[in-house]
Amino acid sequence: MKRVGLYLSVPPHGGGTFQYASSILTAFRSLAGAGYHPVVAYAHPAWAGWLRCEHGGIEHHLVTNGLRDTIARSLLRAGVPAAGFRRSSLRLGGMEGQLHALQCDLWIFPAQDYLSYSMPGPTIGTIHDLMHRHESRFPEVSVMGLYHRREQHYRNMCSGATAILVDSELGKQHVLEAYPSCAARIHVLPYIAPSYIADNRIPDDFDNRYRLPACYLFYPAQFWRHKNHTRLVQALALARASVPDLSLVLAGSEKNSGRLVRSTVRRLGLSGSVSFLGYVPDEDIAELYRRSCGLVMPTFFGPTNIPPLEAMATGTPMALSDIYAMREQSGDAAIYFDPYSIESISQAMVALASSDDLRGRLIRQGAIRHRELSQASFDQRLVSILLATLTP
Repeated sequence: MKRVGLYLSVPPHGGGTFQYASSILTAFRSLAGAGYHPVVAYAHPAWAGWLRCEHGGIEHHLVTNGLRDTIARSLLRAGVPAAGFRRSSLRLGGMEGQLHALQCDLWIFPAQDYLSYSMPGPTIGTIHDLMHRHESRFPEVSVMGLYHRREQHYRNMCSGATAILVDSELGKQHVLEAYPSCAARIHVLPYIAPSYIADNRIPDDFDNRYRLPACYLFYPAQFWRHKNHTRLVQALALARASVPDLSLVLAGSEKNSGRLVRSTVRRLGLSGSVSFLGYVPDEDIAELYRRSCGLVMPTFFGPTNIPPLEAMATGTPMALSDIYAMREQSGDAAIYFDPYSIESISQAMVALASSDDLRGRLIRQGAIRHRELSQASFDQRLVSILLATLTP
């Protein structure tokens, strides 16, 4: 029986990376029946209770990040040859030694960790996107040397990892165009809806904590510039000429565009029509979707994203940016708009808010697509990737 390790470097409930790791963790339940023994190593103590509660039957171990690991990560991203580092990593101690001691035949790294190419032995790394190449105008992927650090990191991963996971066929194409030497080692493992989204219970004290408008479109996204909140607010101002009671509910912590978005809301006189919820716990997200008129997502980043999967799982119609692999992910379960065009975004918002027939059609198509992107299909795909990776 092969021991397969999963390294969890992000804390529980740490955004999309956590959700992807959680899907793999859930898939681990099916590995034993396929001839594998799953092992989880986690670097954040908060995982301990979560693993006992949600995945009590899986072998798991706390590992510790130290100063040596911080230095190693910095050196590798600065250009120190990864191949030489990999050969000597066990002698230098650190995280590689802790994981090696667990005697796994393969390690999976869902959070784009440098360990995917510093660990000796078979590894599976993950590339969620290459937006630093395709959308470098946004400072969150380019400033302060970030572009070059990301580029060095992904080059190391593509040369050092045994296999690479990507989210879509377009994501695979992006990696092939950038780093063609890893063509035979790329595997598509699409995102699926996180497990918490299936909870149909109304959270305790929900109505007291959230004073929601009667007719609103929902957008859960941190306030990065690439999330395009400013155009969305401007589009709302146009849409309200046709749907006067339409509002926006925005969930997510403020990043580099938060102040600009808030000032745009005030300038346009929309303070009573835009709700800023800040960080929202996972257990509240599903109800925010269900009570909305739809998800509106004007992001510039892809290839795919988690919110459309959450929307389809909760029976929520969608209006999405017509970019990258959004159509590959959502198909006929959404209407699409040009995220550069305020008018195009506004027209999609009006359509979602005013057409019961459209919403009904999108909800039905979303249910079909949600069944196709199920945990069972994810599990099967992961097992096939493990087999291909471990087979000489």
